[in-house]
Amino acid sequence: MLYRENGQFKTSYRADLQVFPIRQDRVAIALLLALAIVVVPLVAPEYLFRAILIPFLILSLAALGLNILVGYCGQISLGTGAFMAVGAYAAYNFQVRFDGMPVVASILLGGLCSTAVGVLFGLPSLRIKGLYLAVATLAAQFFVDWAALRLKFVTNGSSSGSVSVAGLQILGIPIDSPVQKYLFCLAFVLVFATLAKNLVRGHIGREWMAIRDMDVAAAVIGIRPVYAKLSAFAVSSFIVGVAGALWGFVHLGSWEPAAFGVNRSFDLLFMVIIGGLGSIMGSFFGAAFIVVLPIVLDSLPYWFGIPIDTALASHLTFMIFGALIVFFLIVEPHGIARLWSTAKEKLRLWPFPH
Repeated sequence: MLYRENGQFKTSYRADLQVFPIRQDRVAIALLLALAIVVVPLVAPEYLFRAILIPFLILSLAALGLNILVGYCGQISLGTGAFMAVGAYAAYNFQVRFDGMPVVASILLGGLCSTAVGVLFGLPSLRIKGLYLAVATLAAQFFVDWAALRLKFVTNGSSSGSVSVAGLQILGIPIDSPVQKYLFCLAFVLVFATLAKNLVRGHIGREWMAIRDMDVAAAVIGIRPVYAKLSAFAVSSFIVGVAGALWGFVHLGSWEPAAFGVNRSFDLLFMVIIGGLGSIMGSFFGAAFIVVLPIVLDSLPYWFGIPIDTALASHLTFMIFGALIVFFLIVEPHGIARLWSTAKEKLRLWPFPH
């Protein structure tokens, strides 16, 4: 059969605990990476890079960071847009105030600054949870907006809060074409997705999931809620801050606080919920759903030659998009990732009945 592990013997614990224990999964991932790294840069048009692929990669990274906090640790956050803004503005400051600062170093340092802010606003999670915690993290959104508009140091003297970066380089190689920007973002996504996958499979990931399932019982068996919750906020904010820096540096080039508004926080939360809570793959499914689907729906009338007004097409897109969200949440509340896992399990048992 095409997808079955019969005959694939494990002779060591290392082989048994690998991320993709089934050979077919490893082959599929290798083919997917070859497609993303080699084929797509050669054949994809410029529009596809600018409108779909680069936003998809960056928002997938941000959703991955939020999924660690919400999906794995169970701490609801509505301040993701603020943490992205901290990463973007901090990376900008490192870039303009320190001559010769490498772009990668600026982005990672921006992530560290976002980590500090995330841990600060994660402190209320030690006493409150649920919707109360969501409101507490929402305060980060208003605070960061205020800081970007009022503190001249944050924007290097810009009165409107708008900043811009240009001339990105790595080891003297300019990053200006869509293909180079795509590969730059793809490298970050691959590295952080690998690190996150291994992190959630380790002891710290099990601590997060124990806190998510029942924090009182987790404390009884020796898990420290303070360490588990704040570490989840730290890791999540770091990844989200890096994604925010990439969003500003690579995708936008110039931005203002509105680029990281509360709508961005809600979009990322929807990505995590629709894609699948507590799933690394679900972050990518959710980002694809939010980023790609509206563009496809907008293009359908033109593909089929249907004469339709632009405004009406836009309204229909929102209506169909909302209906699909409701449909997915009713059919599978655990997200698209659960549908994917169920399909794989059925394929493993085919043609025998489930």
